[in-house]
Amino acid sequence: MDVEDLARCLWTVGDINRLRILERLPAEPDCKSGHNVSHLAEDLGLSQSTVSNHLARLRTLGIIRQTRKCRDIYYWIDPERAEEIQEQLRRALKLHKKMAAERD
Repeated sequence: MDVEDLARCLWTVGDINRLRILERLPAEPDCKSGHNVSHLAEDLGLSQSTVSNHLARLRTLGIIRQTRKCRDIYYWIDPERAEEIQEQLRRALKLHKKMAAERD
């Protein structure tokens, strides 16, 4: 992951409704703790189309995954992608801290 990819990911998850969606999703595919669009929409007080659009943005960047169970699609956070984003952010923040220390 490069800095541009990190910036796209941070911009995408920086939306309050996307953060609220991520808070509700499990870190593994599980129908019992997972959510489909209807459950998320009802829980968040948003329309199903709004939730679908937010999920599509998160899915495009690989932040979430999905699986179809009968007629429903369940979503979860991709733990490997989440770790990759966290690690890149840690590196960026360490670099910033190092550069600030060198200026002082």
